[in-house]
Amino acid sequence: MKKLPTIFPDVFIIEPDVFKDERGFFLESYSYKKYKALGIDYIFVQDNHAKSKINTIRGLHFSLYPGQVKLIRCTQGRIWDVFIDIRPTSPNFKKWQGVELTSDNFLQVLIPVGYAHGYAVLSETAEVQYKVSEYYDPQLEKEIYWNDPTLNIDWKVKTPLISNRDKNAPLLDDYLKIHPDPFI
Repeated sequence: MKKLPTIFPDVFIIEPDVFKDERGFFLESYSYKKYKALGIDYIFVQDNHAKSKINTIRGLHFSLYPGQVKLIRCTQGRIWDVFIDIRPTSPNFKKWQGVELTSDNFLQVLIPVGYAHGYAVLSETAEVQYKVSEYYDPQLEKEIYWNDPTLNIDWKVKTPLISNRDKNAPLLDDYLKIHPDPFI
């Protein structure tokens, strides 16, 4: 298993060891012991699973304090996974990065607290599974506008399908005027 860097010092792409032969493949999608050996020492308490059709964009979502660390992988199809540093005091504030996660490349993304997250479906359908470090709490779940012009995210889709929740989310700057530091 390898921990690959991103443009952020605390966000990582994980490349698991995959054993393939004529029958198919085998991998450990998560092992606390192996992650801890890589310096990743989070305890995950809940697994989530979503299926979406092509051109769907889910996000940009984040969770208020204590926040949720997320470990994301695509188990069927292809997605463009995006994470944005939304910590106002960070030197990387408003910077984003995307990575293609597929059922064939087996990559995972580890996203700590302080980042908004979303993804676009690039294949006919995609299934995304992710672990989180805190239980779902609707009072702590927040969103920012998926197409915020100050972020200038390239979503890789031309005709996005967006939920009403995400269509009506505030711009990041507007959200931060009301909640100047959402992670304390």
